[in-house]
Amino acid sequence: MKRKLSIVTAVLLIALLALSACSQPNGQNETEGNEKVRIVLDWTPNTNHTGLYVAAEKGFFAEKGIDVEIMQPPEGGAEMLVGGGGAEFGISFQDYIAPNYASDNPMPFTAVATIIQHNTSGIISLKEKGIDRPANLAGHTYATWDLPIEKAIIDKIVTDDGGNFEDIKLIPSTVTDVVTALQTDVDSVWVYYAWDGIATQVKNLETNFLNFADYGIELDYYNPVIIVNDDYAKNKSEVVKKALEAIKQGYEFAIENPDEAADILMKAAPELDEEIVKESQKWLSGQYKAEVEQWGYIDQSRWDAFYGWLFENNLLEKEIPEGAGFTNEYLPE
Repeated sequence: MKRKLSIVTAVLLIALLALSACSQPNGQNETEGNEKVRIVLDWTPNTNHTGLYVAAEKGFFAEKGIDVEIMQPPEGGAEMLVGGGGAEFGISFQDYIAPNYASDNPMPFTAVATIIQHNTSGIISLKEKGIDRPANLAGHTYATWDLPIEKAIIDKIVTDDGGNFEDIKLIPSTVTDVVTALQTDVDSVWVYYAWDGIATQVKNLETNFLNFADYGIELDYYNPVIIVNDDYAKNKSEVVKKALEAIKQGYEFAIENPDEAADILMKAAPELDEEIVKESQKWLSGQYKAEVEQWGYIDQSRWDAFYGWLFENNLLEKEIPEGAGFTNEYLPE
């Protein structure tokens, strides 16, 4: 549900785009007296974003005095636009923003909520391949983006399970259609289960799924998250709180009414596969909050565990201080 870029690439983008001014996008007509808020997505619309579209469609933003514009990301990503002031809010992932907080001159944005409570990404394969545990990836092919963090995570779960990462046959590949790829010479693929995993169900494929969150707290990181421009949050903290209250209402509506929420997303993005959207929405209704009471809450022990693991495995050049990069202070109760 999101493109993957290497940490090195992300660092370079941060360095380059921090030097550039972000252009002001064309906005919608504002209601007089309302606050204009722009939210830039991480990728094309999907069920990660449903609560945003619900909040807009149902008037939850308007009730808070907010005119919202949901924007597609530029080539550099949501992080660059939010950090540069071209949007107030954006959607990102904890792994993707790690290089920012490990840099000497970080872009000014902070994660203020998580959309899904747990990491739902992992490795999927056809059941007939027998990859029902990490060690069994040995001897099988895997479609890799060839990224350091990607390979380090897979190495960890395979090694911890007694297997040998070197025995996995890595095939450099950017898979765009997981259902098709799994029926070729690709035995296993990294997916976000809410979309590609559900797609395999809809297409009646029997699969095994190795969920990274099951293999250590350090892999139960947050994706996706909502980020906000730091200067905007400092100057308009009440608007940030109101916006998050509206977004919370949107996701809680989606939890209670997955079918109607799916219809709202389809209205905004009719090009999507309706059956996948419907089934994905039902599945995510139990994942947005999972076991917590407060939508959007980020647990510091899990946040820090992931960043600590990245540094310990030489995936970051600089250690990220504990608690850096996120806050729960704007979340509604």
